[in-house]
Amino acid sequence: MWVVVGVLLGLALLAYLLGFHAGPHSHLIGSVLGVAAAVVLAVMAIGSYSAQLAWMLFSIDVVLALGALVAGSKGFGLHRAMPSTRGTSALEGAEGIAVTDLDPDGLVRVHGEDWSATCLNGHVRAGSRVQVITAGVRLGVWGDQGDELVAGDEHRASTR
Repeated sequence: MWVVVGVLLGLALLAYLLGFHAGPHSHLIGSVLGVAAAVVLAVMAIGSYSAQLAWMLFSIDVVLALGALVAGSKGFGLHRAMPSTRGTSALEGAEGIAVTDLDPDGLVRVHGEDWSATCLNGHVRAGSRVQVITAGVRLGVWGDQGDELVAGDEHRASTR
């Protein structure tokens, strides 16, 4: 029985450690292995196979398994809560529209969000198409001169 417990605890520990690189699935697998080891340890302790040692390992295993379960479930929650983990560099190359006149500063709408922007090629009128060249706290955009959008096109350009 001790060999079974050793193998289960070893695999659980390996899954916990891999979870920091492989992601929350590994933490959850480690939790399942930890629970299996806890069941075997509880059976051993009740059957008085070195009861003190079995209960001590059982307690440690339950704490680690619950910790890995929490870490795994939090990992899944973070991916859903964060809309994008790529940062502002994902905006580079995207197209949008000028919400206000850019002379050279103003507001643009990219992917449905309004951003402060500086037009890199001069003045652009509100409603014109722009392309994001640089992204940071403020976007650097290149505007299409004289390419104003009609009201129906504004929604399509903002969702690109």
